[in-house]
Amino acid sequence: MIKLENLTKSFPTPNGRKFVARNVNLTIPKGKSLALLGRNGAGKSTMLQMISGTMNPDSGRIISSGNISFPVGFAGSFHRDLTGAQNARFVARIYGVDTDELLDFVADFAALGGHLHMPVRSYSSGMRSRLAFGISMALKFDTYLVDEVTSVGDSAFRRKSAAIFKARMQDSNAIVVTHSLLEVRNLCNAGAVLEDGEVTYFDDVEEAIALHSRNMKKAR
Repeated sequence: MIKLENLTKSFPTPNGRKFVARNVNLTIPKGKSLALLGRNGAGKSTMLQMISGTMNPDSGRIISSGNISFPVGFAGSFHRDLTGAQNARFVARIYGVDTDELLDFVADFAALGGHLHMPVRSYSSGMRSRLAFGISMALKFDTYLVDEVTSVGDSAFRRKSAAIFKARMQDSNAIVVTHSLLEVRNLCNAGAVLEDGEVTYFDDVEEAIALHSRNMKKAR
């Protein structure tokens, strides 16, 4: 369970403050793979960072039961001057798991070849996302935070990503940010729409998709 209480977050802009969250109250029940929907710039990735604890809200708090992953697909998770393998080993030590086992999983899953032993600063955004997703899926979390990463790579890699994600969801929850409504329907069983700093939650993911689609039409 994750609970947002009176959560507020904003950033200064030349046109005034931009609110990502404006006194948001939301409870995400256990057993949900939640699609977080919203137009570009709505603040979906910022919301994931606040839930993970890598960014502080202006006010309010986030209460959670169980452990939460780092935002998968967030490039800031890695040290750019270390290799992918070194980053994987570092994460394994942080979470107290066997370093060799985690690295073997990541090497097989991410399929980076020799790039795994090159500095992360040399990676493309897609390679960083594959590394992040591989490390995250190698670890046991009660809630996974996933930002666009399941759309990375070719069709075979996307199928592999979706399969392992669904396997993890047998025992865990997730909050998924993706622009692909096909992936939303494939991976998620609930939805929330972020619009103008407000969040609307739906137990039925199709209702969330419908509201998001209406919002996108209004933006045109």
